[in-house]
Amino acid sequence: MKKSVSIACIMVAAFGLAAPAAAFEPNRPVEFVVTAGPGGGTDIFARTIQAIIAKYELMKAPVVVTNKGSAGGAEGFVYTAGYKGDAYKLAFGTNNAYLLPVRAKVPYKAEDLTPVAALASDEFVLWVNGKADYATAADFVAKAKEGGLKIGGSQSKDVDQILTSMVNDATGAKINYIPFKSGGEAAVQLAGEHIDANVNNPSENAGQWQAGMVKPLCVFKSVKLTSEAKVVGDKGWSDIPTCKEAGIPIDNYSMPRTVWLPAGVEPDVVQFYADVLRKVSETPEWAKYLADTSQSPAYLSGDDFKAAIEMDGAAVSEVLKREGWLAN
Repeated sequence: MKKSVSIACIMVAAFGLAAPAAAFEPNRPVEFVVTAGPGGGTDIFARTIQAIIAKYELMKAPVVVTNKGSAGGAEGFVYTAGYKGDAYKLAFGTNNAYLLPVRAKVPYKAEDLTPVAALASDEFVLWVNGKADYATAADFVAKAKEGGLKIGGSQSKDVDQILTSMVNDATGAKINYIPFKSGGEAAVQLAGEHIDANVNNPSENAGQWQAGMVKPLCVFKSVKLTSEAKVVGDKGWSDIPTCKEAGIPIDNYSMPRTVWLPAGVEPDVVQFYADVLRKVSETPEWAKYLADTSQSPAYLSGDDFKAAIEMDGAAVSEVLKREGWLAN
């Protein structure tokens, strides 16, 4: 019985050409490393993606989620970076992946990680107590210029304090920053009138807004939030003015939800996971996740993602340098 021989096989035999390697696809469990504790924003981000991948069978291999959130997320990034070239470790975080080595002494460098994709943008809102007599962000700034106001946020030298520094620099305000363990704790402190404001993400203060304990003054975004969901009476996310139009000349400030591989992985590995995550971002379940958490869609990969990292890193480094927060 004759056997058919493909042209490709003939070429390989005749000229010693290597047959093209099969595109990467994981054939054993993939570990999603969450660089935060259980139940937080990054944990929900990773587990939502895990559930969507399973539902639509976007990968044949199973996904296992582990939480390594100590040291502000550094534990998870150090763990992932330690598996150089490993195609089965993906770290889930924010811009802390590349900002932590700039502002703190951590045992990894940004170059020890490979950027895969960003999938969402968590916005920042200026919140004040529900009883406060500030009608606009401009009113708040006018009072802040007199000094004495306290704004709370999650941790020191992190995104909340960086944004507070940017507000002070852009407006001439003299706001004192008070660090807490989490944005949730800052929300509780604001609701209890122990601080004057916070710059939490929408989801972190949504419950207190619904209860009338806090109120939003503006969102640090060039356009208004698009969610039509109502939170208090006829007021909802799309009713919050942008900070730039409300009296604080800051155009955009947000926190990307990001995914990383260790350094040294092959390009086809990065492309495989970027494609899977793109498919995740196109599902109705992902749209619901964004709506439920009041985040903006922001899928980026490849050169677009790298350019966004460079731009964000440069802007934040300027603040860190001005404040003297750069790691030695």
